[in-house]
Amino acid sequence: MSQRKYDFYIVPTPIGNIQDVTFRAIEVLKEVDLIACEDTRVTQKLLYHYDIRTKCISYHKYNERERVEFFLRELKDGKRIALVSDAGTPMICDPGGVMIKELIKNNITFTSLPGACAVTTFLSQIPRDGEEFTFIGFIPRTEKQIKELVVKYSNSNLVFYDSPERILKTLEIIKSVRANAVISLGRELSKLFEEVKTGSVSEIIEYFKSGIKGEIVCMIYAEQSCEDTQVIHKIQELKSRGFKDKEISIILSTLYGLNKNEIYKKSLDL
Repeated sequence: MSQRKYDFYIVPTPIGNIQDVTFRAIEVLKEVDLIACEDTRVTQKLLYHYDIRTKCISYHKYNERERVEFFLRELKDGKRIALVSDAGTPMICDPGGVMIKELIKNNITFTSLPGACAVTTFLSQIPRDGEEFTFIGFIPRTEKQIKELVVKYSNSNLVFYDSPERILKTLEIIKSVRANAVISLGRELSKLFEEVKTGSVSEIIEYFKSGIKGEIVCMIYAEQSCEDTQVIHKIQELKSRGFKDKEISIILSTLYGLNKNEIYKKSLDL
């Protein structure tokens, strides 16, 4: 079947297993004139495996804006270009947003091919009661930001990426805010040592306490009673600023219409 031709293609690449690439992706990468990629060394391994000899040009967050001008000139000269990331679907925590805005502005035709993505690969193999989730990309580095996100999204399944060097610290921070949180954690997805674990945050920390390798995808399950978590966080914030239990009960009951006596009891227990 003949397919519509586009000027620009967004092409997913394998997240681990080099065989997880579609026939159409291989065909597109062979037919285009240029491939825009994060790291030419990484992409060349994939191209060599499938005997693809298309020229690669680096395109990453540090040179994104200057490269956009180059690619636009090439496209206007009739060249066809494919965008890939080191692994997975471009623009899911990877550069490309600036390029897409310019393509739309300049009426250049483009399309995205379906393919590998760590988020969907992960979510399709963990237990979930519903379809809703919140994806935040890479979780922030600071303890304060992590705590704020965990509280903010306590009523949602919160999905994020993290590095193996930081994940245990991240889990400890999550535990300090939501001690009973349930976690699913996936690592090395699609690779030989792929592993997906689900359990309490304490169980996950204990399981990986000796160390963890590979790229990480994680989900904090929504809390059944998220209001308590949010209230406790507010109490802790006010305590850290030097407010007394009675003052905290007055402040929170006034601002949020909460029961003053219940707030006071919670504050005494913390």
